[in-house]
Amino acid sequence: MLAAMNALPRTHLIPGAKSTLAAHVRGADGAPAVVLSHALLTSHRMWDAQAALLAAHGWRVVALDTRGHGASSASPPPYRIDELVGDVVAVLDALGIARAHYVGLSLGGMIGFGLGIAHPERVLSLVLCDTRADAPAAYAAPWDARIELARAHGCAALADATLERWFGRAFLDAHPDTAAAIGGLIAATPVDGFEGCARAIQGLDLLDRVERIGAPTTLLVGANDGDLPQVLAQLRARMRDAELEVIADAGHLANVDQRERFDAALLRHFARLAAPA
Repeated sequence: MLAAMNALPRTHLIPGAKSTLAAHVRGADGAPAVVLSHALLTSHRMWDAQAALLAAHGWRVVALDTRGHGASSASPPPYRIDELVGDVVAVLDALGIARAHYVGLSLGGMIGFGLGIAHPERVLSLVLCDTRADAPAAYAAPWDARIELARAHGCAALADATLERWFGRAFLDAHPDTAAAIGGLIAATPVDGFEGCARAIQGLDLLDRVERIGAPTTLLVGANDGDLPQVLAQLRARMRDAELEVIADAGHLANVDQRERFDAALLRHFARLAAPA
């Protein structure tokens, strides 16, 4: 189940290039900043547990709603990854954050690759989870059918298949509250926001530039997340300062289905960088 927000964040609505962007902030304004960027079809709420954890460790946590998700408005599709990267920079500028650590999962991780490549001066470190840097044909093709289904019936029609891909049937059966919470985020996603970001994923083409990323990077991936452990191992070999951790018994949303293991890996990343007490 998603963690309760025992310390409610301060929500900022920020004008972006094409939409209004929501940033949910916890912690002191002067503390070092960590940006959290979520998966497609979810919102900042998927990071509730990690946002509370990092704030308790002294960070200023900025949990984003990606364009067309959560409280961020949806501009007409399609979107591009570089536009979504620009949205992150717009939030940093509006909040007066010169440089930040960045944690992104799935789509959020794709945006993180783009941020590290295009705006290295804004990035202190990266944690990129259950993600990839390119969209080969076999990966890009299924998004067309998903977009068609959402256009016909709304994003709620994507929930069952998406949840099973992300978590597996055994986990969903054992954790109905989590299934309902994440399913609710999927159903609430505007179709324009889903299609816009899905088109950005289809156009993802950063693989040949990841070696430009100089920021210290941790790549995290669930052991049960399809071919992504192999994909991220190959990315690790291309990057200058990256470490890879595979989280046992985790699927695509490793921060949810193996929260304690994910949180421990996240804190190890910051411990390597001399995080605040």
